[in-house]
Amino acid sequence: MIWLEESLARLATCTSAELKDEWRSLTKSPAPRISPKMMRLALAWEMQAKAFGGVSRETIRKLDQLAASKTRTSPVSPGMRLVREWGGKVHVVTVGEDRIIRWQDAEYRSLSEVAKAITGTHWSGPAFFGLKRKAAA
Repeated sequence: MIWLEESLARLATCTSAELKDEWRSLTKSPAPRISPKMMRLALAWEMQAKAFGGVSRETIRKLDQLAASKTRTSPVSPGMRLVREWGGKVHVVTVGEDRIIRWQDAEYRSLSEVAKAITGTHWSGPAFFGLKRKAAA
C-alpha cells in the first residue's frame, strides 16, 4: 500500500484548491466547505476507507445509534432463541447457525418480517423481540 502512504503524505503539501480537486476526484461529489486542515483529515479517511473497504452499514448504524444515545440494540447471533407473547400465544423464533431466522417452519430474512407476520402490522423486529432498549441516561 505504498501508493496510500504516498497519497496521505502528499496531502500535507496540497493547497486548498488541490484538496478540493482531490475530494471531487475521490468521492465524485462537491467538496465540503471546511478548513484545509479538516479537508486533509476527511481526505485521509476517504482514502483509507477506499483502500481497506470502508465501514460496514451495520457499523455505521451502531455508531449513529451510539451518537444519538437513544437506544441500544443487541445483535442477533446464531443459536439464539427469542420468545414473545402476542395475542395470547407464545411465539418462538430461532436463529440458525446459518443465521437464517425461523418461525413456524418458515424462513425469514429479518426479525421485522417475523414481527409483521405475527402482528399483521409493521414493527421493528428488534424492538418487538426485546432486543432494542432505551439507553441509560
